[in-house]
Amino acid sequence: MIPNRSIPQSSVIPELAYADVGAAADWLCEAFGFRIRLRIGQHRVQLVFGDGAMVATERDQTNVGAPAADIGTHSVLVRVENVDRHHEHARASGARIHLPPTDYPYGERQYSAVDIGGHRWRFSQSIADVDPASWGATSIDID
Repeated sequence: MIPNRSIPQSSVIPELAYADVGAAADWLCEAFGFRIRLRIGQHRVQLVFGDGAMVATERDQTNVGAPAADIGTHSVLVRVENVDRHHEHARASGARIHLPPTDYPYGERQYSAVDIGGHRWRFSQSIADVDPASWGATSIDID
Protein backbone atom coordinates (compact mmCIF):
# COMPACT_ATOMS: atom_id res chain seq x y z
CA MET A 1 0.00 0.00 0.00
CA ILE A 2 1.20 3.49 -0.69
CA PRO A 3 1.43 5.69 2.39
CA ASN A 4 -1.16 8.45 2.82
CA ARG A 5 -0.93 10.97 5.66
CA SER A 6 -4.72 11.34 5.60
CA ILE A 7 -5.40 7.83 6.96
CA PRO A 8 -3.82 5.77 9.75
CA GLN A 9 -1.46 3.08 8.48
CA SER A 10 -3.37 0.30 10.28
CA SER A 11 -4.92 -2.33 8.00
CA VAL A 12 -8.19 -2.70 9.95
CA ILE A 13 -9.82 0.39 11.45
CA PRO A 14 -13.12 0.21 13.40
CA GLU A 15 -15.49 3.15 12.89
CA LEU A 16 -17.73 3.77 15.90
CA ALA A 17 -20.56 6.31 15.78
CA TYR A 18 -21.36 8.77 18.57
CA ALA A 19 -23.88 11.57 19.03
CA ASP A 20 -21.09 13.95 20.17
CA VAL A 21 -17.86 13.03 18.38
CA GLY A 22 -15.66 15.55 20.19
CA ALA A 23 -16.81 14.49 23.64
CA ALA A 24 -16.48 10.81 22.69
CA ALA A 25 -12.92 11.29 21.40
CA ASP A 26 -11.93 13.16 24.55
CA TRP A 27 -13.48 10.45 26.71
CA LEU A 28 -11.79 7.62 24.76
CA CYS A 29 -8.44 9.37 25.21
CA GLU A 30 -8.97 9.91 28.94
CA ALA A 31 -10.54 6.55 29.78
CA PHE A 32 -8.75 4.18 27.40
CA GLY A 33 -5.51 5.96 26.52
CA PHE A 34 -6.16 6.71 22.83
CA ARG A 35 -4.43 9.70 21.22
CA ILE A 36 -6.10 12.03 18.74
CA ARG A 37 -4.42 11.83 15.34
CA LEU A 38 -6.73 14.07 13.26
CA ARG A 39 -9.88 16.09 13.87
CA ILE A 40 -11.99 16.27 10.73
CA GLY A 41 -14.50 19.08 11.14
CA GLN A 42 -16.98 18.29 13.89
CA HIS A 43 -18.00 14.90 12.44
CA ARG A 44 -14.91 12.63 12.57
CA VAL A 45 -11.84 12.07 14.73
CA GLN A 46 -9.06 9.60 13.96
CA LEU A 47 -7.65 8.02 17.12
CA VAL A 48 -4.57 5.87 17.57
CA PHE A 49 -3.46 3.41 20.21
CA GLY A 50 -0.09 1.72 19.78
CA ASP A 51 -0.01 0.53 16.16
CA GLY A 52 -3.82 0.38 15.97
CA ALA A 53 -6.38 3.00 15.06
CA MET A 54 -10.09 3.75 15.20
CA VAL A 55 -12.40 6.47 13.97
CA ALA A 56 -15.07 8.20 16.03
CA THR A 57 -17.74 9.50 13.66
CA GLU A 58 -21.21 11.04 13.73
CA ARG A 59 -23.97 8.45 13.66
CA ASP A 60 -25.08 9.36 10.14
CA GLN A 61 -21.51 9.32 8.75
CA THR A 62 -20.95 5.56 9.19
CA ASN A 63 -23.43 4.72 6.47
CA VAL A 64 -23.38 7.49 3.89
CA GLY A 65 -25.57 6.22 1.08
CA ALA A 66 -27.16 3.42 3.13
CA PRO A 67 -30.90 2.97 3.56
CA ALA A 68 -32.16 4.43 6.86
CA ALA A 69 -32.95 0.95 8.23
CA ASP A 70 -29.25 0.03 8.04
CA ILE A 71 -27.90 2.96 10.05
CA GLY A 72 -26.17 1.75 13.17
CA THR A 73 -23.33 2.62 15.47
CA HIS A 74 -20.36 0.90 13.85
CA SER A 75 -18.58 -0.16 10.70
CA VAL A 76 -15.11 -1.50 9.98
CA LEU A 77 -12.68 0.19 7.61
CA VAL A 78 -10.21 -2.20 5.96
CA ARG A 79 -7.29 -1.00 3.87
CA VAL A 80 -6.71 -3.09 0.72
CA GLU A 81 -4.23 -3.04 -2.17
CA ASN A 82 -6.81 -2.85 -5.01
CA VAL A 83 -10.29 -1.64 -4.06
CA ASP A 84 -11.81 -2.29 -7.51
CA ARG A 85 -10.71 -5.92 -7.60
CA HIS A 86 -11.83 -6.35 -3.97
CA HIS A 87 -15.23 -4.79 -4.75
CA GLU A 88 -15.81 -7.09 -7.73
CA HIS A 89 -14.91 -10.18 -5.70
CA ALA A 90 -17.14 -9.13 -2.78
CA ARG A 91 -20.07 -8.35 -5.11
CA ALA A 92 -19.68 -11.68 -6.91
CA SER A 93 -19.61 -13.43 -3.52
CA GLY A 94 -22.94 -11.94 -2.47
CA ALA A 95 -21.96 -8.83 -0.49
CA ARG A 96 -24.62 -6.14 -0.67
CA ILE A 97 -22.87 -3.05 -2.05
CA HIS A 98 -23.99 0.28 -0.58
CA LEU A 99 -21.55 2.55 -2.37
CA PRO A 100 -19.43 1.55 -5.37
CA PRO A 101 -15.72 2.43 -5.50
CA THR A 102 -15.36 6.20 -5.33
CA ASP A 103 -12.33 8.51 -5.19
CA TYR A 104 -12.20 11.01 -2.30
CA PRO A 105 -10.16 14.22 -1.92
CA TYR A 106 -8.30 12.78 1.07
CA GLY A 107 -6.41 10.36 -1.20
CA GLU A 108 -8.53 7.24 -0.73
CA ARG A 109 -10.68 5.18 -3.11
CA GLN A 110 -13.39 3.43 -1.10
CA TYR A 111 -16.52 1.32 -1.35
CA SER A 112 -19.04 0.22 1.28
CA ALA A 113 -20.74 -3.15 1.66
CA VAL A 114 -22.85 -5.19 4.07
CA ASP A 115 -22.00 -8.79 4.92
CA ILE A 116 -24.40 -11.71 5.40
CA GLY A 117 -24.80 -10.83 9.08
CA GLY A 118 -25.78 -7.22 8.36
CA HIS A 119 -22.41 -5.77 9.43
CA ARG A 120 -21.14 -2.73 7.55
CA TRP A 121 -17.70 -2.64 5.95
CA ARG A 122 -15.79 0.12 4.16
CA PHE A 123 -12.81 -0.95 2.04
CA SER A 124 -10.17 1.65 1.22
CA GLN A 125 -7.19 1.91 -1.11
CA SER A 126 -4.71 4.77 -0.76
CA ILE A 127 -4.37 6.41 -4.18
CA ALA A 128 -2.32 9.47 -3.15
CA ASP A 129 -0.40 10.82 -0.19
CA VAL A 130 -2.52 13.83 0.76
CA ASP A 131 -1.68 16.38 3.43
CA PRO A 132 -4.71 16.33 5.77
CA ALA A 133 -4.63 20.14 6.01
CA SER A 134 -5.35 20.36 2.26
CA TRP A 135 -8.88 18.99 2.77
CA GLY A 136 -9.62 20.65 6.10
CA ALA A 137 -8.44 18.24 8.82
CA THR A 138 -6.61 19.48 11.86
CA SER A 139 -3.46 17.44 12.48
CA ILE A 140 -2.93 16.57 16.11
CA ASP A 141 -0.63 13.55 16.25
CA ILE A 142 0.44 12.45 12.76
CA ASP A 143 2.73 9.42 12.93
